[in-house]
Amino acid sequence: MAKDYYKILGVSRNASDEEIKKAYRKMAMQYHPDRNAGREKEATEKFKEINEAYGVLGDPEKRKQYDRFGTVGNIGDIFGSPYTRTTFQDAMKDFSGEGLGFDFLNDIFGELFRGQRAPSRKRGRPSRIRFEAWPGQEINLEDIFAQTQQQQPRRQDVRYELSITGEEASKGTKKVLKRKGKNLEVKIPAGVKTGSIVRLSNARQRIEGVPGDILIRIMVK
Repeated sequence: MAKDYYKILGVSRNASDEEIKKAYRKMAMQYHPDRNAGREKEATEKFKEINEAYGVLGDPEKRKQYDRFGTVGNIGDIFGSPYTRTTFQDAMKDFSGEGLGFDFLNDIFGELFRGQRAPSRKRGRPSRIRFEAWPGQEINLEDIFAQTQQQQPRRQDVRYELSITGEEASKGTKKVLKRKGKNLEVKIPAGVKTGSIVRLSNARQRIEGVPGDILIRIMVK
């Protein structure tokens, strides 16, 4: 039975292109694995589903075919059309603005971009880090969309823990991580709870020349 892509994106069949685009970006943010602690696998599967739906409804020709026949012979992928590819890049900018990670995209699009599965990642042991007083040097991370299309050597993430006050957790805050003689801005979003993960995507490449993210587990006092 054909999938109801309109239902998946939560829009009506007469929704405008802009309404469909907004719905996709909203749901992409909603089902980002970093925002679904403990339910990362389910969120990733949902992210796949909404990308498939937008890959059809976001392309005018595919949408016409879907509306007429209830299916699309060759769904392809979200990068095959300039319409959907641009919106995907906009969603990646949304993630970057919220400090969300991108590594889960390797599980979804890894074979498409590299012709092979993304390598598994080893987990380092958590360690304590010293944060310097704000302000510090902000390091702007690269556009992950471009990175995912390149061959990458084996990555290894680094994990830390950071304790913050209840007030900082409620309102959000900024800290500076000093690592390898360099400062990294860490934006803690409002509403975080103990166990939440703040991810600095590809930060190790920036400061050490070694592929990998820096993952910071939040501990609320």
